[in-house]
Amino acid sequence: MDFQVTAADGINERLDRYLQRKVAEMSRSRLQDLIKEGHVLLNTKATRPSQELRAGDRITVVVPPPVDVSVQAQDIPLDVLFEDEHIVVINKASGLVVHPAAGNPDGTLVNALLHHCDDLSGIGGEVRPGIVHRLDKDTSGCMVVAKHDRAHTLLTEQFANRHISKLYLAAVNGMPKERSGRLENMIGRHPVDRKRMAVLINGTGKNAVTEWRIVGENGGCALILCTLHTGRTHQIRVHMRDSLQCPILGDVIYGHPTRQKVKTERLLLHAWKLAFEHPITMRRMEFKAEVPEEFSPWLASSTANL
Repeated sequence: MDFQVTAADGINERLDRYLQRKVAEMSRSRLQDLIKEGHVLLNTKATRPSQELRAGDRITVVVPPPVDVSVQAQDIPLDVLFEDEHIVVINKASGLVVHPAAGNPDGTLVNALLHHCDDLSGIGGEVRPGIVHRLDKDTSGCMVVAKHDRAHTLLTEQFANRHISKLYLAAVNGMPKERSGRLENMIGRHPVDRKRMAVLINGTGKNAVTEWRIVGENGGCALILCTLHTGRTHQIRVHMRDSLQCPILGDVIYGHPTRQKVKTERLLLHAWKLAFEHPITMRRMEFKAEVPEEFSPWLASSTANL
């Protein structure tokens, strides 16, 4: 790709910002990496992302082919709700880890997607599925995955700008004092147990907002419909425990499984609905993941038309 800076376009602009406008299918961070790696030439010479442009400057961008990553494709069944050449939406099963990591080197959603998406293109310079957002291992439900850089960038922007609609179902241990409400506080890393998150009152953490209402009851435990306005790590799990004093059933990190009023073999948290604008067509799309069987005792009394 070749560009020439004109008197009307690009003067005194940073190189990376200029290319972000011109090469919309790539994220700014990806373009910065290309510049630093010498794949972007300014007047035939390597340069830096912050270089200011002048009229007449010539820019050449050479995108190297995506490299293979060490993660191996594995034939793991996926419940696909929608797929085209740009994105794939899945109903993630409880127990399926999203990313390979220490303790989970394979058998993850990423391994499954590498096998499923035979038309996967380079994202961030690598042949890999574009994980836009995550669900905890034991949380089930809707996830959207990008198949190329442009889709990944535009979906990430929607999440950052809170243009995504996310509805979750959580069966909790006990009954909240109120029937509905809005929780807004700061969530951050627990000051003692670094594997957990917590509501913080010392001014640190990130703003977390959850609207909730009870939509079903069973065995003295509530089924709660949560609308997420932010996407903090473990947000619903922390809000249910710290703010409502009703941890999610089956939560071995934030709850007390031996003290549960209703016994369950899994975390009863489900990403029920997900809505967003298609990153390429810009058409508003809404997806619903079938409510798992473990929630069935609450569905008979539900008021949410589940």
